[in-house]
Amino acid sequence: MRLVALLLCFFVSSQALAGTLTLQPANPQPTGLKSGLAVEYAFPPDVKTLGQAERDLRRAKPGKPLSGLDYRDTEEGEPTLTSGRAEKVVARITGYVKFDSPGDYVIDFVSNDGVKANVGGQEVVFFDGRHTCQESAPQRVIVPEAGWYPIEVVYFQRYKTACLHMRAGKDEPDWMPNSAFGYK
Repeated sequence: MRLVALLLCFFVSSQALAGTLTLQPANPQPTGLKSGLAVEYAFPPDVKTLGQAERDLRRAKPGKPLSGLDYRDTEEGEPTLTSGRAEKVVARITGYVKFDSPGDYVIDFVSNDGVKANVGGQEVVFFDGRHTCQESAPQRVIVPEAGWYPIEVVYFQRYKTACLHMRAGKDEPDWMPNSAFGYK
């Protein structure tokens, strides 16, 4: 019985550890970054999933850079991000995010509609489908050292309003300032 309890304890502990991802910093660390993030847009006739969005990005064209990842919920008819369009927008966002200190962080995204985000070589968010401006599931990560980490985000917005935010904090997600983002 004691062996079963020990094995169960080990299994539960290993499952908890498996849920924490270790991010890899950019190597070498980038210098001379511009403030914000690079973005490419596609404008399909319709989009309902991240799979469709990724296929549509094969026809993407560069857009006006983003100031960061703090785009509040729009009013109906207002442009999504810097696309100039309100609806049926697909974006691939790339660059770097800076963590000022090492440690354990919790990351999430707030989006309307789907978002998939890779930070430091790890998929930290996969929030598919159509929904109002909502939080994704939080993801625990280990930031091994202060510095810049590569980020790539696939995002789509279908109808009505749009929002996109990245949040990260040591105890719970907190708004990331635009100054935390850079691109080449």
